[in-house]
Amino acid sequence: MPSTTELTEKYLEQRPSIRDCLKNNVINYSKLARKISIELGIEKESSVEAILVACRRYSLKLKKEKSLEEKILKILRKSELEIKNKIVVVIIDKGIYTGNLIEIEKKIRSNSDTFYAIEGVNAFTVIISEKYLDELNKLFKRNIINISKNLAMITLKSPESLESTPGVVSYLYSLFSEHGINIVETMSCWTDTIFVVSEKDIPDVMNFLKF
Repeated sequence: MPSTTELTEKYLEQRPSIRDCLKNNVINYSKLARKISIELGIEKESSVEAILVACRRYSLKLKKEKSLEEKILKILRKSELEIKNKIVVVIIDKGIYTGNLIEIEKKIRSNSDTFYAIEGVNAFTVIISEKYLDELNKLFKRNIINISKNLAMITLKSPESLESTPGVVSYLYSLFSEHGINIVETMSCWTDTIFVVSEKDIPDVMNFLKF
């Protein structure tokens, strides 16, 4: 059976809003301990005391994370944002003639246009400008599993220190999640972090990615 400390830590890990308050030291620990004890069904005085101690220890752990968060923000403040609209994401079954995929890639790249292909176990995910969708449809119509339209691609170009600083990408993911933005696709290449989202979400994304 999990200890009171383990139960408390699990409770806190599942509640980002409380974690933020602990991290910034803007919370009443006694009230928090009472709240946790009630919700966990362990309201004995000794249990409340144990929860209180666990909360304080957890806050010390979060303060170390806050120090890392400052390093992350320092990197993101130096990052550049690039946005491309009229993007589509096409999922293609792997049972295709890959030579056709290579040919359309050559054509798109020769025009200095957007082309990304991610190979999975059973399918390819292809990210392209929507003006090439008809051509892709003609080549792979029988093998196309899904098409997502009206998308935009956000590329965050960061300093090289991104590679040696843990938590940068997870911090970015948390921002999208906290603002209710669905990430259709995501990938990275060295210091570039790429997100594909709905075009309608761009104003919100631009707002919370201002560092």
